[in-house]
Amino acid sequence: MEIQDSEIKLTVQKRIVAVSVLIFVGKLIAFYVTNSVGILTDALESIVNVLTGFLTVYSISVSLKPKDADHPFGHGKVESLSASVEGFLIFLAGIIIIFEAVKRLFIPSEIQELGVGIFIVAAGGVLNYLLGMYSIRTGKKHNSIALVAGGKHLHSDFYSTIGLVIGLILLWITKIVWLDSVIAIIFGGIIIYTGFKILKETTSNLMDRADFKIVEELTNILWKNKQENWVEMHNLKLLKYGDRYHIDCDLVVPWYLNIKEAHKEGDKLKEVILENYHESIDFTVHMDACFPDMCHQCAKKDCLHRQFPYTDEDVWTVEIVTAKRSVHSPSS
Repeated sequence: MEIQDSEIKLTVQKRIVAVSVLIFVGKLIAFYVTNSVGILTDALESIVNVLTGFLTVYSISVSLKPKDADHPFGHGKVESLSASVEGFLIFLAGIIIIFEAVKRLFIPSEIQELGVGIFIVAAGGVLNYLLGMYSIRTGKKHNSIALVAGGKHLHSDFYSTIGLVIGLILLWITKIVWLDSVIAIIFGGIIIYTGFKILKETTSNLMDRADFKIVEELTNILWKNKQENWVEMHNLKLLKYGDRYHIDCDLVVPWYLNIKEAHKEGDKLKEVILENYHESIDFTVHMDACFPDMCHQCAKKDCLHRQFPYTDEDVWTVEIVTAKRSVHSPSS
């Protein structure tokens, strides 16, 4: 199933790259025909689409490789690296666009055949929107950070194209040449902001920043499915490497369970998670033994070793399950 999902991601990205190349060629033709720096902004961003498209194909190909001795957590991290490079290239394209636009303010050029250029740019924008939708849906379904980031970029390209087309129509009607540079400066700024957002998000993934939204969701699921022998959970860690999740946690169970029984409780925990998440998940569950002070929160019935009466369970929260602490077994 994992291999099939990865192959689907790779096929989707190859299709996106092929269409992106056609869009780029179309925008180059539009710029050549019109000599509009506004259309040049679209063409430059399309260069980024093509370059990052090929980079994403490579990164997904690498992420398909199985875990090995040198990469015990797999190769999924390369997708975050690919998305970070994409963000940087988008940011750089925005700077180049603004530079060219400011230069054109002082050295204006004649705009020609703007109607043809507007049509080509609008058609490319629509195609980018459809590609972006395709990329994001596939990325979310198959857990690909690179596909989601690429899809968001294509959508931002579409939204900027809408504004660009409106500006070009105004330029076409008014014949005010400096509007071309103003349009390019505005959308160059939008492109820079888009690149910054992608860089910020993907850098967090590279730095293994905890995703507390997922941790909170997981905590609620575990609490709703809590078993009688699950006294407490702590030291929960959740990391995402490409399309794989890595979950580490300490599960506290009654101290008198033997190794086989304790291991069975760990298996139950994994089953609950797998029933709610269909992603590829690696587990490390460490079993801890309870101690007398936990009796008040332990709802296990007919416990022959209870030393304090049960009062009420502490509802599992993100703060509780992620708390870093050690549990020592009592002497029996």
